[in-house]
Amino acid sequence: MKYITTIDDKEFLIEIIDDTHVSIDGKIVEVDFESVESQPVFSLIVDGKSYEAYVYQGEEALEVLVKGRLYHSRVEDERERRLRAASGGGAVETGTFHLKAPMPGLVVSISVEEGQEVKKGDVLLILESMKMQNELKSPRDGVVGRIYIAAGDSVEQRKKMMSVE
Repeated sequence: MKYITTIDDKEFLIEIIDDTHVSIDGKIVEVDFESVESQPVFSLIVDGKSYEAYVYQGEEALEVLVKGRLYHSRVEDERERRLRAASGGGAVETGTFHLKAPMPGLVVSISVEEGQEVKKGDVLLILESMKMQNELKSPRDGVVGRIYIAAGDSVEQRKKMMSVE
């Protein structure tokens, strides 16, 4: 089965070949992917390079945090893609987006204020977890609605931290 994976507006064609090989846009890579003790944390080795990823279901897409960067991703198989195209469906970037903590951590700093206009990719805040500082960025253009946390706050995974309208 082939999967179409959209990560931050860029599409990749993924095909699972076997337990240790995946084709990404025609390039075959060796992978080892393991869940860490029923947590949303995954150990990932791709072509000999080790990564740790936090993965959780966001409001509209999977949220994946790797090496301090948050990616918004959607995975669909070929059938789902055809059905969505036939129904005229697409990514909707309207309404309120709630930024939730991808993992437990400490809010190091907040880069925006309520009412501030932001562009897609602007840093909203920095969250420290496991001795690593992670920039959490706006997934779209908008205006910062409400900020529910302050610098120095400890947050649990999935805690609502701010909204972008």
